[in-house]
Amino acid sequence: MLIKQISVFIENKPGRLAEITDVLANAGVDIRAFSIADTTDFGILRLIVNDPEKALAALKENMMTVSVTKVIGVKLQDKPGALNGVLHTLFDKGISVEYAYAFITRAKDDAYVILRVENNEEATKILEDAGVLLLDPSEVYSI
Repeated sequence: MLIKQISVFIENKPGRLAEITDVLANAGVDIRAFSIADTTDFGILRLIVNDPEKALAALKENMMTVSVTKVIGVKLQDKPGALNGVLHTLFDKGISVEYAYAFITRAKDDAYVILRVENNEEATKILEDAGVLLLDPSEVYSI
């Protein structure tokens, strides 16, 4: 149930993000969600894509610093408090969320959230036991 997230280290300079998306576009990789965390000199681009292996190979082939991190995808009802409930479920069991980001789905009443936590296996079990719907990687990659 874990989703492969691609992380790319990027210099914070004009055109660098376009270079990365050029590589992915030329490889036929479709971006499903992304997040950028930056400082003055560099950033980390986190991507959920339709084909993580193809993205990883293309980025490495183009001499980019890239890694794969396993994250959890959560399907929530698109209503106030839904994310809060998931976060409290994890917090109550001592699981820390390192970062999270959301993305739009084609389903009108759902929202998808990616969670990076300190212990994927334990968090997955806690969320499943609490009735939280976890996203299957194939569901995310095929959006």
